[in-house]
Amino acid sequence: MVSERPGRRPRLAALAAAALLLLAPAVASCADDGEGRSADLETSAPPGMTAEAPSEAPGTSDADEPDDPAAAEAEITENWTKFFDPKTPVADKAKLLEDGERMREVLGAFAGDRNAAMTSAKVKGVDFTSATGADVTYDLLVGGAPALPDARGTSVLEDDTWKVSVKTLCGLVELSGVTVQGC
Repeated sequence: MVSERPGRRPRLAALAAAALLLLAPAVASCADDGEGRSADLETSAPPGMTAEAPSEAPGTSDADEPDDPAAAEAEITENWTKFFDPKTPVADKAKLLEDGERMREVLGAFAGDRNAAMTSAKVKGVDFTSATGADVTYDLLVGGAPALPDARGTSVLEDDTWKVSVKTLCGLVELSGVTVQGC
């Protein structure tokens, strides 16, 4: 009998559960338009993996962070928490997501799902890659317990607001292995 490494099976089960809880409503209500992915979006990897070249080393120039990094980090944390809060209305989530109006259908798919009502996020760290971009480390929580600990996403400054990137949302959608219109 082969024994598995302790803790491995529960983590995989939690990962699968989180992906299903988050993605089932979006997959059920959205379909590929037959044209594939939007050409203006970069392909992204699931949280915890990167699909882009590493950014410049921190501190290489003043343009590597916003004018007030502490205020920007606080806004990113607040906005990510609101975005992943199931009590936040879709209209407000759209304002917290990069290109949110275009992604409204995907956001709306999550709104009525009872499983999504148990999902939230806790920001653990923010590393600025530029004055308008940041890497965000967060835990995706299901029922208050980490389902995707130390997940990685990105935040972008759009219209003077730090927002969850489309790349991050689409990375979560891609965990299901399904193509969703808009991603």
